Amino acid sequence: MTTDDTKTTVGKTLFFQGEGQTQPLFCIAPGIPCQSAREQASELMGYVRDMTLTGLMEGDQQLIWASHYLSAMAKALLDDAELGMMH
Repeated sequence: MTTDDTKTTVGKTLFFQGEGQTQPLFCIAPGIPCQSAREQASELMGYVRDMTLTGLMEGDQQLIWASHYLSAMAKALLDDAELGMMH
């Protein structure tokens, strides 16, 4: 029997940047405890929120693009953790 504490990411979630891209920019490694992956995704989303607001207020495109990539990483972590929880 497995519990939420023993379930891990499956390592199947890939992130592709841009339309028509065939090479993934990054992927989630298998074996990360799902609870840890969800905690990290939550922390990343906090950074995304702060960076997005700062980027918008200061007109800083670099912060906005950085927050875009961090949000994609957080989504990939959550998606892969969800796959792991279903196993």
